[in-house]
Amino acid sequence: MNDIRSFLEGIRNGSISVDDAVLELKKKPFEDLGFAKVDIHRKIRQGAAEVIYGSGKTPEQIIGIIDAMKQNGQNTILITRLGKEAAGIVSGKHEIRYYENARIAVAGPVPSPDGLGRIVVATGGTSDIPVAEEAALTAEVLGNEVVRLYDVGVAGLHRLLSHLDEIMDAEVIIAVAGMEGALASVIGGLADCPVIAVPTSVGYGASFNGLAALLSMLNSCSSGVSTVNIDNGFGAGYLASMINHRKGGR
Repeated sequence: MNDIRSFLEGIRNGSISVDDAVLELKKKPFEDLGFAKVDIHRKIRQGAAEVIYGSGKTPEQIIGIIDAMKQNGQNTILITRLGKEAAGIVSGKHEIRYYENARIAVAGPVPSPDGLGRIVVATGGTSDIPVAEEAALTAEVLGNEVVRLYDVGVAGLHRLLSHLDEIMDAEVIIAVAGMEGALASVIGGLADCPVIAVPTSVGYGASFNGLAALLSMLNSCSSGVSTVNIDNGFGAGYLASMINHRKGGR
């Protein structure tokens, strides 16, 4: 929204003419590439630009979408669920930073944090880190300061309790866990901020690829816990950023 405010301020102070403003507003809200319709006005509507979901897209399609976004003034572009081979091809056309563990690539600079406070991302175990990193990197690209608390699950509760200061200081917490998904309820019982639970597909047979953790998190008895889909680190990071950028704070 800062770009919109700057644009409107420019009209008010005369640095942008009315004719130039009308021309800018007349631009089409999406770029039709044939295989994709790139949503150019999403940042105006939602406060964050469109994110490229890499899975199922060819590297050439991703390159074309990045081209369109850059041509329309998008400086920082987030690409999720991008495989290593595809990332190598994309990097031949655009300068990107690739995070293999999270399957995320970022084109352009990561903005300085401008949220209300810190987002804490916690995992039950080390195996949950790929999903947690997807959440953490998403939040950072959207302009948030992120604190990572990894491998603090309920199998050794003292590990989590040693980080009470970070938990109490958070503006929003993302709890990422597989197995039985108990971490979200425990954190929800300690924190005075919203908790976003992310079930992961980590676990033995009866975890049903994350379904057991999903049901546990949906049935949490801790108030203030909401749940996103299995392995949806991106959705958690995006929602946490929205909470951390809401007007007026708590």
